[in-house]
Amino acid sequence: GQRTQATELLNRIGAEISPDAEVRSLSMPEQQLVEIACALGSGARIVVMDEPTASLTQKEQHLLFKVVRDLRDSGVGVVYISHRLEEIFALADRVTVLRDGESVGTNPVDSLTESQMIKLMVGREVSSIYPPAESAVGEVVLSLKNLGCTASGVSGVTLDVRAGEIVGMAGLVGAGRTELARILFGITPADEGEVRLNGVSISINSPREAIANGIAYVPEDRRRHGVILEMPIAHNMTMAVHPKFFPGTWLRTKAENLLAAGFIRDLGIKAYGPEAPGGSLSGGNQQKVSVARWLVTKPKLLILDEPTQGVDVGAKSEIHKIIRGLAKDGLAVLMISSDLPEVLGMSDRIAVMRGGKLVEMIDHTNADAH
Repeated sequence: GQRTQATELLNRIGAEISPDAEVRSLSMPEQQLVEIACALGSGARIVVMDEPTASLTQKEQHLLFKVVRDLRDSGVGVVYISHRLEEIFALADRVTVLRDGESVGTNPVDSLTESQMIKLMVGREVSSIYPPAESAVGEVVLSLKNLGCTASGVSGVTLDVRAGEIVGMAGLVGAGRTELARILFGITPADEGEVRLNGVSISINSPREAIANGIAYVPEDRRRHGVILEMPIAHNMTMAVHPKFFPGTWLRTKAENLLAAGFIRDLGIKAYGPEAPGGSLSGGNQQKVSVARWLVTKPKLLILDEPTQGVDVGAKSEIHKIIRGLAKDGLAVLMISSDLPEVLGMSDRIAVMRGGKLVEMIDHTNADAH
């Protein structure tokens, strides 16, 4: 009967879910799998999926990809809507790029490179939902010449980032963007090429040296390197400058709380105060605390890796405003993101990486000329 059919459908898409489970007890990805099973049960020949991986972990994404491929192989047509390049390349047979509500072309996926696809997507009107650039671009803050690190597979990267400029880094997962960030932050030091900061050649062999030189890095994996959930917001924010606030071992809680209260106000962090534990905050607010931790160090260069991944739309636009505001205050920003609208909407220039090399710079002002 119904239960057998349900079990069959769930098995068919590889979902280990009991047909008797209540939907509200299921995780987001499990609910998505149930919806897919439901579509199949109704005999659907075409399934439309809109940003299906937005809230999934890596492992859950792979399960979903397998389901999508199985659907295709069993003769179901899938329309898969996504702005994540790597998903399009991993899954699609053909890709149609829409811009300003109009189709700008349909191509077999294997006939396009990333940069071609980005160019199709970079129209004029990307910026309607992003805060406008207000900063006048200043002097070169970071200058890389043929930078490389054999261990992390990055080589020959030449790139400048100026004060007040946001350079977005596009490319597929594994293209070398995070690896470049880790080189600049001294986690995996460079073994070739040169890094100049404000015109002075520097070598960065540890995160401590990076911080001392005015480089800050907000990594993608906040769960591992981000906010410490049990610790008050105020402590989370001052971790990177601990000796400054606590010379000797006396905790200068008052100074710390004052500083934290300032950031809570300036970044619009929703929390009941500096004493609130990190774990009591939403994802978007935790992300703002990660950013605040580095602003405390008064950096010259801020590297952001997937700054809005896994936060809701409201928090996203707040974080975008914060990033724009920092650029306006003269900070040089290097922003890695797999969210293409974010790269297009937020960057003054876009660096495209592939296979550990910087393969192209797209200047946003003339991006629509291509």
